[in-house]
Amino acid sequence: MNKTLPFRATVLGLSAAALLLAGCENMSERQKGTATGAGIGAVGGAVISAATGGKAGTGAAIGGAVGAIAGNLWSKRQEDRRKQMEQATQGTGVDVTRTDDNQLKLNVPNDVSFNTGSAAIQPQLRGVLDSFANSLHGDQKAEVTIIGHTDSTGSDAINNPLSLERAQSVRDYLSARGVSASRIHTAGRGDREPVASNATDSGRAQNRRVEIFIREPA
Repeated sequence: MNKTLPFRATVLGLSAAALLLAGCENMSERQKGTATGAGIGAVGGAVISAATGGKAGTGAAIGGAVGAIAGNLWSKRQEDRRKQMEQATQGTGVDVTRTDDNQLKLNVPNDVSFNTGSAAIQPQLRGVLDSFANSLHGDQKAEVTIIGHTDSTGSDAINNPLSLERAQSVRDYLSARGVSASRIHTAGRGDREPVASNATDSGRAQNRRVEIFIREPA
């Protein structure tokens, strides 16, 4: 095999990426995601194609197409949903963010969501979940993941099932408001994924939380 092919493929792929990203300054967030994904895909496709004996140009084109699809995940619907949830959660302590992999994330602290040792949803959370469910109506592509977390107080035998039960309580609430349960995935992580130190009261409070993610697959 010609050893210069991978190098040429990489140069070609990088050139494609540069061309795709050159216009990003005036692009929307969705267009930027598409262009970035296409550039990354072009590099990967070119290198893979050359390394396996294919044509670098063809590999770059295929990789670019795949990358564009993979990068185009933050739709106008997602952006509108983010704004809607920011308004719905003002003053509640719920944090609404866009993740690096283009998911919408709601971080729900324990004082908003559940009483200590309980999986019963508190009234403060119901209004937030009502707005969340409304944002999903008519969107058949969106998928939801709900993850429950605890602090390190108590044993795994208590924390693990409690964190899962809380995630399932949120799922059941959304399902009762018209969101198909088949689109909702739940998990309980117990105290295995802390976001703060469990050595302090404030840290433990941050670790007691429910995270809700929504994604629109390409």
